[in-house]
Amino acid sequence: MLQILHDYFWWERLWLPVNLTWADLEDRDGRVYAKASDLYITLPLALLFLIIRYFFELYVATPLAALLNVKEKTRLRAPPNPTLEHFYMTSGKQPKQADVELLSRQSRLSGRQVERWFRRRRNQDRPSLLKKFREASWRFTFYLIAFIAGTAVIVDKPWFYDLRKVWEGYPIQSIIPSQYWYYMIELSFYWSLLFSIASDVKRKSAKMFNYAGWKNTCNNIFIVFAIVFIITRLVILPFWILYCTLVYPLELYPAFFGYYFFNFMMGVLQLLHIFWAYLILRMAHKFITGKVVEDERSDREETESSEGEEAAAGGGAKNRPLANGHPILNNNHRKND
Repeated sequence: MLQILHDYFWWERLWLPVNLTWADLEDRDGRVYAKASDLYITLPLALLFLIIRYFFELYVATPLAALLNVKEKTRLRAPPNPTLEHFYMTSGKQPKQADVELLSRQSRLSGRQVERWFRRRRNQDRPSLLKKFREASWRFTFYLIAFIAGTAVIVDKPWFYDLRKVWEGYPIQSIIPSQYWYYMIELSFYWSLLFSIASDVKRKSAKMFNYAGWKNTCNNIFIVFAIVFIITRLVILPFWILYCTLVYPLELYPAFFGYYFFNFMMGVLQLLHIFWAYLILRMAHKFITGKVVEDERSDREETESSEGEEAAAGGGAKNRPLANGHPILNNNHRKND
């Protein structure tokens, strides 16, 4: 059964133009062609990336964080409470109002104290600012090096200036070592991100400047990012790259399954880029009009200062004696004779 599936998946009529077979892509005369087995090397390279990342974050990103004065805020810890901890671990981190009232009776705490406990408990589980900075630094460094290396290995190629040359001799095209290693390293990097996805914070590279308190730098990077994204994803990709993959191949071969499959995936990617561009433009509009606010979906991290402000704001009412659950007002005014 597995052999049948294997043979059907690698059926030549699916992936190759008419009158071509896999035998035409076997290495010969010193020319090496792409093979699926080439991908095996990406797995050990991914593990190597994880090792490099560990030492990078330890010996490069951490001292850089100290140099940029990236400081962790003091987080108030939730006091031990078995009842609330059990609900937090089994039922959810965001109790509804009915749950808060039930937990309040079970734990003999006020509803406000229950809500504060859950807020502090969620803050405890959040990654530290240093962890977020180190991860953003790692991604920023790799993307910067990959961009420079990618530009260096393609700028001298003829198809960089004339896209028709991409299809010369297709699909009997031997591998260029620089392109081979570029793709293997890129794929290995993304394998490493997949392996660490459970522990990663999932932040953009530009976030490192935000963690360092460089608000203006972060804003300028966002503007540059928006401009580059619009030009590359909404102009260059559809009118150059997609045109190259849709039109030029048909000048050489009749359409086949691989042609439709590849261009379908490219079309899906283009639709995603349109959606992402909409979100970016909406954010840019808020940025220009000064309507950018903190994400309300995130819990406010409670620090020593915020706790003090909360106590000052509500301390008067909390410290007064209660009658039927309400503070007793002081009506003992001195009477004028």
